[in-house]
Amino acid sequence: MRVVVAGSSGLIGSALVASLRSGGHEVTRLVRHPATAPDERQWTPEAGVVDGEVLRGADAVVNLCGAGIGDKRWSGAYKQAIRDSRLTTTDVLAHAVAETGVPVLVNGSAVGYYGDTGDRIVDERSPSGGGFLAQVCRDWEAATDPARAAGVRTVTLRTATVLAPEGGMLGRLRPLYRLGLGGRLGDGRQYMSWISLVDEVAAIEFALTHDTVRGAVNLCAPEPVTNARFNDAMGRVAHRPAPWKVPGFAVSALIGEFAQEAVLTGQRAVPSVLEQAGFDFRHAAIDDALAYAFGR
Repeated sequence: MRVVVAGSSGLIGSALVASLRSGGHEVTRLVRHPATAPDERQWTPEAGVVDGEVLRGADAVVNLCGAGIGDKRWSGAYKQAIRDSRLTTTDVLAHAVAETGVPVLVNGSAVGYYGDTGDRIVDERSPSGGGFLAQVCRDWEAATDPARAAGVRTVTLRTATVLAPEGGMLGRLRPLYRLGLGGRLGDGRQYMSWISLVDEVAAIEFALTHDTVRGAVNLCAPEPVTNARFNDAMGRVAHRPAPWKVPGFAVSALIGEFAQEAVLTGQRAVPSVLEQAGFDFRHAAIDDALAYAFGR
């Protein structure tokens, strides 16, 4: 396959590009800086510019662009950047694949689509929830409509928290747990949907190569866990006690609005579409995923 990837420099994108190439696929990376490598092509999504010749003849486009939701404290400007970095790139690529005849668009989204679900299990048939992130996800997915309307097989990846050996959420938490400073956040009852980086990349490749997969797809392991259970598993794999409890008000004071949207609340999402399509998870249990992420 010839695959064009936008957002190839992030945690998921860089791993996906490496995996696609190891599988013998040709990858072209869309970058915002002047192209310096043979596989790079510059684009300017803010100006609505992507060279159609780059896409013409491609078998698929994968769009993973988006400012990190937890990278900075949420100011009004940063919330706008979270929206714009997703919606603008998606809109440009959705129109471009429709115009150039690319048959497949695989586009980012997130389990934040469901809002706070409490202990209610949700899958791809469940409605969207409330809150800033849920609205962003709704608009993000809607931005793919031009591709879908043109007959492009369109997949929106509702990705959960990605557990990886380097970077991501565990990049910030791993040192704390190794020092015995881990603990549950708030009451610990909030659910967390998660997926290992290995399974995230494999699921994206699965979506690329399986024609029956279309629409929203939850990229999460089959067993979402509460924050308390996640904390216990982190302590086990780090071989350190994790007895601390950080009150919700302290978490909110430290990181602001993001706490109420993505730390003290969460989603109990399950991957119905992937399971029904026959996808095989390498890390279906949290202990296995964390052992992989810690290099055990």
